[in-house]
Amino acid sequence: MTAPRLPLVLAALLVPTLAHAQIPRGLHLEHAVPTIAVSGAAEIRVVPDEVLLRFSVEDREAQLAAAVKACDASTAAVLAFVKESGIAAQDVQSYFIAIEPVYERPNGEESPVPRFFRASRGFAVRLRDVTKFDALLEGILKAGADRVEDVEFRTTALRKHRDLARQQAIRAAREKAVALAGELGAKVGKPFSIQETSGGGVRNGSSTHRERWAAAQNRSQDAGPGGAAAEGETEPKLAAGMIGVTSRVDVVFTLE
Repeated sequence: MTAPRLPLVLAALLVPTLAHAQIPRGLHLEHAVPTIAVSGAAEIRVVPDEVLLRFSVEDREAQLAAAVKACDASTAAVLAFVKESGIAAQDVQSYFIAIEPVYERPNGEESPVPRFFRASRGFAVRLRDVTKFDALLEGILKAGADRVEDVEFRTTALRKHRDLARQQAIRAAREKAVALAGELGAKVGKPFSIQETSGGGVRNGSSTHRERWAAAQNRSQDAGPGGAAAEGETEPKLAAGMIGVTSRVDVVFTLE
């Protein structure tokens, strides 16, 4: 008559075993490692040594062939000036060509036939002498360019300046950690984690130079005989200024 009790006895023996297996997991806790998290930042101010200028040439004509021909002529004149300025062929790139009919009328209505055809080409010129930027900008405008797409002042030694900014940022982070820990009577140990974010090295001057571009166009239109500007008018020269190369370091140090 004891046979039916066997499952109950086995179940009773299993319960303590399972409970015993769960206890170590519940009671075993890792000792928290004391740490301090800080960040350090640095910026290196650099004089740009090259400019990337993107511009476009555009012509509009009633006939497609005429628009293409006019754009080709304007492009040839602009590229001839660029070449005369001493810019190497590998520093000049064409990055878009567009030919399209325009149907929309000035009042917003669409015409059943194209109002005109628009042909345009875009170029990127890398200027390795920043002091010649004003002359280049004025020259391509007179030669037939119509729009400044973008202007970037850059440094060719970006890697060197970023390494220096990173070095200064990590030093700043450690000095901060030492100062904070010292106030609490602790010492900074080894780094637990490090994360770095870098940036800069390029300054965009598009909006400023679009304004100067428009002003130069107005002067060209308002110039007197021979194309000379009114007496006393002077072209504002390029202020290259400085560009910033930055680094931010987030570090977690252990505390001793």
